[in-house]
Amino acid sequence: MEAALYAAGRPLDASEIARVAGTTSERKAVAVAREIARAVNSTMQAVEVVEYPGPRFAMQLRAQYTQVARRFATRPLLSRAALRTLSFIAYFQPLSAGELVLRRSSAAYQHLKELEEVGFVVSERQGRSRVYRTTGRFSEYFGLSRDVALMKRQLEGRSLTLQ
Repeated sequence: MEAALYAAGRPLDASEIARVAGTTSERKAVAVAREIARAVNSTMQAVEVVEYPGPRFAMQLRAQYTQVARRFATRPLLSRAALRTLSFIAYFQPLSAGELVLRRSSAAYQHLKELEEVGFVVSERQGRSRVYRTTGRFSEYFGLSRDVALMKRQLEGRSLTLQ
């Protein structure tokens, strides 16, 4: 399970964790994942295991170490196109999927999936459509305010890149 969490590069849900653990009990798999999270989070300084709603688990670098790690990363976390979609969401949030597709093309649907997997955006239903907003994880990762009005001012003239 630790190897799967490490290699996945995204949160794994209970069914994926159970499959890796070789069990049919998602409850047991989640309990073991929580034990792994406790062990990793209490002994490792730069790495943590985070539990997301679902439940889903991800092994990731702690936010304060991202600047150091970026210098050594060989592959960006997100493509330039997904980053551009993320910047639209951050600046125009809350933003419906329909509005986003009009601005970014239908490729935005795939970007939204990627952005939700890494925990940078969340969606909620508003009527018949989904509306997207950035998360606290997004703010921490890019060193931006969680306050949306202040975040928008910080984004003006700034480009979101992972280099």
